[in-house]
Amino acid sequence: MTVETQCVLQASMSCLPLATAFVEDFCNHHDIAPNDRLRLALIAEELFTNTVLHGLGVDGDTCVRLALTAGPTQLVMVYEDTASPFDPLPRAAQALADLDAPVTERRAGGIGLVLITQMADHVSYARVAGWNRLNVALSREH
Repeated sequence: MTVETQCVLQASMSCLPLATAFVEDFCNHHDIAPNDRLRLALIAEELFTNTVLHGLGVDGDTCVRLALTAGPTQLVMVYEDTASPFDPLPRAAQALADLDAPVTERRAGGIGLVLITQMADHVSYARVAGWNRLNVALSREH
């Protein structure tokens, strides 16, 4: 059986604890393994922080939408914001490639995006009706 839970939060750093509490509550209700809990929490925290600090530049009056789905073998997070259009996948690929360069030659930023793409089985981006939408799928541990 597949179960989906959603929340909408103000895009403000003061709401980050609410985002992580949403993930934790979801995990508690759906018997999510400890490693998967950590991956989901880290991904939600990284995306939320990136939205507020980089996508919007300040705490905003806009919202972030977060949906979590638990299936028998997979967990899916759909993260949406209304910041300027931004596909993080090319930036993550660039940051991953930069890891082979000496530290002094690497571009700043992007490591959080690398973590997300490396922890997930599949990540996709779309711009839908003014929203950035990132779908993140993880294999579920049991």
